[in-house]
Amino acid sequence: MIIEGSVVLLTGANGGIGRAFVKTLLDRGAAKIYLGVRNPASVQDLIASSDRLVAVELDLARPEQIAATAKTATDITLLINNAGTAAFTGVLSASDTTGARTEMEVNYFGVLALSQALRDTPAFRAGGAVVNILSVLSHITLPVAGTYSASKAAALHLTRTLRAELKSRGVQVLAVLPAQTDTAMGAALPEPKLTPEQVAAGTLDALAEELDEVFPGELSQTTAKAFRNDPDGIQAHMAQLVHTIS
Repeated sequence: MIIEGSVVLLTGANGGIGRAFVKTLLDRGAAKIYLGVRNPASVQDLIASSDRLVAVELDLARPEQIAATAKTATDITLLINNAGTAAFTGVLSASDTTGARTEMEVNYFGVLALSQALRDTPAFRAGGAVVNILSVLSHITLPVAGTYSASKAAALHLTRTLRAELKSRGVQVLAVLPAQTDTAMGAALPEPKLTPEQVAAGTLDALAEELDEVFPGELSQTTAKAFRNDPDGIQAHMAQLVHTIS
């Protein structure tokens, strides 16, 4: 995938990783970036900084906004599904399923619905690309964020299915699996952390290399290597981070 001259729809554009993507995409020559956000006012500072940016009201839990975005962003060559949410609950530690349902609605069903809505755009044709920002927790269960882990695991399988379906069209589908990142959503997670800039740069480098999956940054790569070498041991370590059930 060539970033220079590309037209991008980026969801979650107002967050830490989203803003890093905006800067990196602009620096690498993207021609236009649709900034998918629930509140367009949250990116007015970005809009004012470049005439290549367009704000789009997009809440992935609202089907009517997904449909409206599909009517607006008809020219995209690259879709970056970056928006996500985390409730940081386990299973029994949560009083109800509200957090888990929201995570699945945004992290899984939102990605699915937006991909279906945009299937006829250039991003889903030869030379286009779809990027799904997932997590190392797509592979490893972190009980203190257990329902989030489940939603990201579901999204990883969705990504692999998209890749298989789009292979005949010549579309690149990239799964990005970062470790804990220094963002507002990741504030509760332990140090060390990736910077949002590492995630953005690692993702676009992987697109240029035509990779299927990438663990951006040294921290993500180290975590992935440790899991490959000793999956049971890493899972046992993660299992210690759990909500107390009385």
